[in-house]
Amino acid sequence: MPRDGQPLIGQSRAVKFWVSYAGERNLKASDQEVEDLLSIYGRRGRWKSEDFPLDVSVGYQVRTTHRALQRYLHTVIEPHGVTLGMWYFLRVLWHEDGVTQSDLSRRIGTMEPTTLNAISSMEREGLVRRVRDKVDRRRQLIYLTPKGRALKAKLVPLAVEVVQAATSGVPPWEIAMLLHVLKKIQGNVDAKLEQLQASDVDEH
Repeated sequence: MPRDGQPLIGQSRAVKFWVSYAGERNLKASDQEVEDLLSIYGRRGRWKSEDFPLDVSVGYQVRTTHRALQRYLHTVIEPHGVTLGMWYFLRVLWHEDGVTQSDLSRRIGTMEPTTLNAISSMEREGLVRRVRDKVDRRRQLIYLTPKGRALKAKLVPLAVEVVQAATSGVPPWEIAMLLHVLKKIQGNVDAKLEQLQASDVDEH
């Protein structure tokens, strides 16, 4: 049964339209491209080929895009003495100052040793300081210094320029759809990981 109960021909035309639209306006999706996309994403469990083309792999395309954006971002923030490793932690602290190391790790998705190294680097550069929690003396809170806080006005506009350049020529509604789809994918992956972790606990 085709996905969502839609006629297969309807899916084929829709996929062909979007593949064509996503490329050059005179590009036409081949029947093989449409078949690949439908086999992977439109007919669950029917992908029989051992080949998994990179141009239709969501994971590969997301990774490639992320790496390109990181390289671009690095070139504009590095002259200000900020590395990519520092950047993500600064983003969290600009939004909410005075959080713990474990909070930073959780929000950014890094391991504790990575977070510790980044905090130490930022501390040496005079961007953050550690303060004992007055309620729980075992905890250390990470606060921005005036220097670290001042970087926001310089770096955030540069990050906006990077995104604007990367999305040049892309209509706002397509960007909104992209963000919507990425959030759906993140939710799906998070839910699957939770299932796998729960399964591991049950087995032990």
